[in-house]
Amino acid sequence: MSRVLRVVGKRKKRKVMGKREVIRREEYEGLELDARVAMIRELVSLGLMEVYEALDDEVMRLAGKPYEHNGYQRHGKNPGSVKLAGQRVPIWVPRVRGRDREEPLASYGELRQGGDLDEPLFRRVLYGISCRNYEKAAEAVPGAIGLSSSTVSRRFVEASAGKLREFQERDLSGLDILVIFLDGKTFAEDEMVLALGVAVDGQKHILGFVQTATENERVTRSFLRSLLDRGLDISRGVLVVIDGSKGLCSAVKKAFRNRVLVQRCQWHKRENVVGYLPKGEQKEWRTRLQRAYERPTYEEAKERLLQIRSELQEINQSAVRSLDEGFEETLALHRLGIFGVLGRSLKTTNCLESINSMAEQICGKVDYWKNSSQKHRWLAAALLDIEPRLRKIMGYRHLPKLRDAIMRELKIENQEVAGRQVA
Repeated sequence: MSRVLRVVGKRKKRKVMGKREVIRREEYEGLELDARVAMIRELVSLGLMEVYEALDDEVMRLAGKPYEHNGYQRHGKNPGSVKLAGQRVPIWVPRVRGRDREEPLASYGELRQGGDLDEPLFRRVLYGISCRNYEKAAEAVPGAIGLSSSTVSRRFVEASAGKLREFQERDLSGLDILVIFLDGKTFAEDEMVLALGVAVDGQKHILGFVQTATENERVTRSFLRSLLDRGLDISRGVLVVIDGSKGLCSAVKKAFRNRVLVQRCQWHKRENVVGYLPKGEQKEWRTRLQRAYERPTYEEAKERLLQIRSELQEINQSAVRSLDEGFEETLALHRLGIFGVLGRSLKTTNCLESINSMAEQICGKVDYWKNSSQKHRWLAAALLDIEPRLRKIMGYRHLPKLRDAIMRELKIENQEVAGRQVA
């Protein structure tokens, strides 16, 4: 007796949420209209009705009517499950046996595995329902099983891993990318460098990301070349907007070579310069630098900045060296002659900073980062969720002017581009 108790004690417990109702076709057709409407609103009972009908139809095709002998025979039922409304519901699966082996039901395999079945669960966890609270917070299907924290966690890992594969394998050859924003996002001790592309029609596309300890040149260069391997076309030139990182700037120039112009973020440059000055003087110098960068033409902006530089010479040499570093790259839009129409959108990395902020709203719900795979899965899932909601940049109608200016600056001829495309 004690042995029996021990064996029973080892069986895995199954948590069943309420009692499910299964209805047959003849019962449904005999219902009043109001009862049918109520059942349609639930849908679960109708879904189970369709499931059992599909299984019965296949059994009928294989074994015929009960007690017929045509090579196959009915062989009882086994417990199984299908997924309805993103949750697993137990059912009884009929068995069919041939002369020498059991015949699996193809319809059951399709019902068990088909469709984006984990999408509701994936969305709920992504938007903040913890795995341990999922059973209480999710809209329960009567009779559903498999809602324990470990099961929900496992299903979310599988779904988010699929999102990561989808994100990493996307083909970029169909995108006419004109501008790329590069910036980093912090995950615990690691840095994720993100690349956001802006097409010539103004639409934003998240190109990818790479994990690195810092925004270093070697890792970022390899990442940018991987974008080229995925089909990113820079044959007509591209403008890359970065912050003040020397590593990012070096990586961009080595990866894209003579097909790139760099625009340093004017906000980062301004803050780096005033950071060397006493706090009581920072507001004044910040305003002066901002006004200098806001001048509409390259000559006017450069003249104002050189005047500020000469005054800083007597105050703080470190601030002067910070202003000198990448000086011309902060004026790339001015030099191209399109600062007046596209400066607001492209003079800073704000486009990517806002995406980082939205990703933080999703990924910030994670209290503890266990490993690199978890960081990659969550960030990819967040970015894929954010991307459809991104708007076109301000002034996108002037992007063709930017393309002409880039090709003119880099001395790229249309005939050369056409030749590359044919080759």
